Amino acid sequence: MKKTTVLSAVGLTKIYGGILAVDQVSLDFEKGEVHALMGENGAGKSTLVKMFAGAVHPESGTFVIDGKEYSSITPKEAKEQGIQLIYQELNLILPLSVAENIYLEDLQRQGLLVQYREIYEKTEALLKKLGIEIRPDAIVETLTVAQKQLVEIAKAIAQDSRVIIMDEPTAALSVGEIEILFRLIRNLKENGVTIVYISHRMNEVFEITDRVSVMRDGCLIVTKETADLTRDELIRHMVGRTLSETFLESSGKIGEIVLQAEHITNSRVHDVSFSVRKGEILGIAGLMGSSRTELVRAIFGADRKSGGRVLIHGREVRIASPKDAVAAGIGLVPEDRKLQGVLVDLSVRDNIVLPILKKISKLTVVNKKEEAQITEKYRDMIRIKIASQEQSVRDLSGGNQQKVALGKWLANGSRILILDEPTRGIDIGAKQEIYQLIHRLAEEGMATILITSDMEEMLGLADRMIILHEGCFAGELTSREDFTQEKVLDIASGRK
Repeated sequence: MKKTTVLSAVGLTKIYGGILAVDQVSLDFEKGEVHALMGENGAGKSTLVKMFAGAVHPESGTFVIDGKEYSSITPKEAKEQGIQLIYQELNLILPLSVAENIYLEDLQRQGLLVQYREIYEKTEALLKKLGIEIRPDAIVETLTVAQKQLVEIAKAIAQDSRVIIMDEPTAALSVGEIEILFRLIRNLKENGVTIVYISHRMNEVFEITDRVSVMRDGCLIVTKETADLTRDELIRHMVGRTLSETFLESSGKIGEIVLQAEHITNSRVHDVSFSVRKGEILGIAGLMGSSRTELVRAIFGADRKSGGRVLIHGREVRIASPKDAVAAGIGLVPEDRKLQGVLVDLSVRDNIVLPILKKISKLTVVNKKEEAQITEKYRDMIRIKIASQEQSVRDLSGGNQQKVALGKWLANGSRILILDEPTRGIDIGAKQEIYQLIHRLAEEGMATILITSDMEEMLGLADRMIILHEGCFAGELTSREDFTQEKVLDIASGRK
């Protein structure tokens, strides 16, 4: 059966500051296929799809939409041609409702004669059809990151897009939500919609896509049927070398209890207790709405507790703010590293020494030599790839930004490390380095609390796992022999 090409790149090239971000890429996308676009951070994937969406204009080359050739296109023209790019940084208006965001263009056309009832009814019908359980009148800023992602996808579908480009669409989604997304994608595919799927998650690519194109250093390396690729081959195409994606075995050197959380309670968390030991990686699992993040934020003092206490080495510590947590030796790498984990407009050096400025200052004057030595120590230890200590964190890849977020807590001497989605949006090479670092820290005695929506990552890294359901303690898996996705989901869904 002959395939219909709906979108093509022909020799597309884009240069930033003398560097070839995209180098003469020619590539076809077929009607009704799910086409993965893969490569490490900086490979050129995002730049390529931004050219299709009109956000970036190429230096040379063309692209073809339904047989019509363009040297460049505006975002408005791209939408009119049915091309919709869903960015990693979601494009939603936070103070507006879900319905107002999804049908914003309809509202703008209606002007003063807005038919709100009609808009809300259309939204309710759309969300029901897509299996998305969010109220049309919910204000977007009150939604979780995962819910916002689903609203963005619904918004693209509502605009009758023929080519939907999804950039890391599952980065903020739980296992259950990923299944909802995959159902949507399969439904769209059956209706002739083309999905361009950018992801670092190997298991998703092999489950949902028909073809895979790999980019490296701005060039197209290969395009193959997904069924004709193995994981090892795909990784080799991406990184240009053989790289194992397996997880390291636990060292087994787990010691005494370092942190105890007893009866932690607030508006989202209900009487949760657990402990974590020296050298242990404790996983906290759960579906969307399970309040995993809210639990660790309460322990860290970022959210207020209405009940419960925290003990470190058996002694109760008062944690009313993050400052108290840091003083107690706790570090938190949050799920949104750009907004909460690092100060992107400051240098790598400024970020790493931020928690210890008082320690390396005398009468408010920072010891510059000590500052540089500490930065260099952790730059080497966790292999942060930078041109200099003065480089802005904003200019780093996602993996290196995450290493900076980790580095500042190591520099602070944290004994307890909370990692919330530590590899979200990070390429396979950087992931492996983060995994190795987590294991090395555990072997050195770090007590680690891990939250991740990547089930494979959770099963591969955790020594022990507690599972939450709607803010409550639902169960615990104490042996890695019991770690299966089915068991975790069964407990997380509240059935056990």
